[in-house]
Amino acid sequence: MDHASAQLRSAFFVSDSTGITAETLGSALLANFPGHRFVRQTVPFVDTAEGARAVAEDITRAAASGPTPLVFTTVKRPDVKAVLAASAGHVIDLLGGHLTEVEEALGATASEQLGQYHGLGDTERYFARMRAVEYAIEHDDGQSARALDIAHVILVAPSRCGKTPTTMYLALHHGILVANYPLTDDDFPTEDLPPMVAPHRARCFGLTTTARRLSQVRHERRPESRYASLAQCTSELRRAEDLYRRTGVPFTNSAVKSVEEMSAVIMQSMKLPG
Repeated sequence: MDHASAQLRSAFFVSDSTGITAETLGSALLANFPGHRFVRQTVPFVDTAEGARAVAEDITRAAASGPTPLVFTTVKRPDVKAVLAASAGHVIDLLGGHLTEVEEALGATASEQLGQYHGLGDTERYFARMRAVEYAIEHDDGQSARALDIAHVILVAPSRCGKTPTTMYLALHHGILVANYPLTDDDFPTEDLPPMVAPHRARCFGLTTTARRLSQVRHERRPESRYASLAQCTSELRRAEDLYRRTGVPFTNSAVKSVEEMSAVIMQSMKLPG
């Protein structure tokens, strides 16, 4: 890996709507470059030239302190796009030629009305995602046992293995009802899953990682603590993986997968609709 690829590079996802489309498509493209590290920023509701100028200033500041930022955009208004194009970033129009191709195929001109990706035709899916996000917040980190019987999946893992980001991604992007439960020292020794989630074994999915990666992540939260020590991380992961195998809970390693990849593995394993 060369020095340039090792540097942190800013990646902006700019949208005239919620930013979900820009972030999803942009992240899917970036996933193909695992040797590069990115500081990601989603900027929704950029629907005026004035708003675009403020974003362009942020892009310029990022360019002044590091490699040229990547700017993924789904903005449709030409005047707004022009301001972004004049920024110091490398702008990638995620609609670009594709929208022109669709126009040609349909023999029609695309509407410039904002928020078309989330129009009336998508209302049911939109509200399903919002309900899923509310459910994920209520059931984050084992906070609530209420309505666990309606969860599509319950993520089980030691602390800082990626439960919450994966939960929120599945909820926000797919409308899947996800709860998550942290495995702690209090849950061991045990032959079965913790009592809160044991009745719902068929909907449980486990996450693991490498001890070194887990130790690094925990050191960022509690430096030089027993909680972050390599020995503690190794012990917790070994016990968790033994538990998954003993109880027949499928699991995946979050250290080698993006949140998008983990979500895809979970959905496929649990036979959840996309």
